Amino acid sequence: MSTFRVASEKSWKSEKAFQMDMKTYRNDSVAVSRLGLGCMRMSMMPDQQRSESVATIHAALEAGINLLNTGDFYGQDGHNEILIGEALKSVDRDKAFISLKYGTFQNAFTGSNKVDVGPQNVKTYITTSLKRLGLDYVDLYQPARVDIGIPVEDTVGAIADLVEAGYVRNVGLSETDAETIRKAHATHPLSLVEFAYSITDTSIEESILPTARELGIGIVAFGAMGFGKLSDAKGDPLMVTLRHMAADKDISIAQLLHGWLLAKGEDIIPLAGARTTAQLEDTLQSLDLSLTDEDLNRIETARNASELVGRSMPNMVIKNGVLLEQD
Repeated sequence: MSTFRVASEKSWKSEKAFQMDMKTYRNDSVAVSRLGLGCMRMSMMPDQQRSESVATIHAALEAGINLLNTGDFYGQDGHNEILIGEALKSVDRDKAFISLKYGTFQNAFTGSNKVDVGPQNVKTYITTSLKRLGLDYVDLYQPARVDIGIPVEDTVGAIADLVEAGYVRNVGLSETDAETIRKAHATHPLSLVEFAYSITDTSIEESILPTARELGIGIVAFGAMGFGKLSDAKGDPLMVTLRHMAADKDISIAQLLHGWLLAKGEDIIPLAGARTTAQLEDTLQSLDLSLTDEDLNRIETARNASELVGRSMPNMVIKNGVLLEQD
């Protein structure tokens, strides 16, 4: 066990010693903490304070979380990359594993149907991102989605060129299918793949998770809190069960949800979407949570009776730079 100190939500002056065992996921190419920090909400919430964001990143790194997950479309004009760059100025670069998604993906949320996640502009995108981050390289680079009109071999090949040039250390994919993962991995080994995975959305268990495990690729899981489904359905059997279990164990719902994901396998790396040091401290305690078979069976029974279970992310089909559908 190791001791680390995290700041309170309001001030770094109010510190609390906290015990935990930070485990590490490893494969042939990476070594990352079992929990990652998802940084998106730091740039997407209007009330977020920059100083608190930096403090949360620092607290995560001090706690042993090295995986910082971001995208060049998180916030306007590279806000999230600039924020992480600011936080890393006073930190040993080797303590951080920067996972970065690229592409004009934010266009999908602003009314445009143009989404560039292909190979043509990857060098321009990575150059811009590195300037914002103030870094010489990122540890993992991946398209935010896969364009079905462009062979994934071409996209991954372009990122592989960035690896050879020293701008990128590892290659990943996000929200795609098992066949595409196989094709991409045959072009250049994938280190990690990123998917929505939560107690309400286990769709990756059908084919994606088995494929990743066969190929030795780790899963970065986002959306552990269920994208708001749970908070809006207090009477649902799953939510009722989670509340009772959390009360019995004297833990928070967030700890239980992250602990459930951690129990799914040592190759599952949940992202904590913490915006404050207090939220981070709460989530970190999930690392000390051990769910029994009885606990897991109880949750599964509740899931089978729940109306909340189902895909969380919209199905986005991008073909030749055009978003065709989103449902």
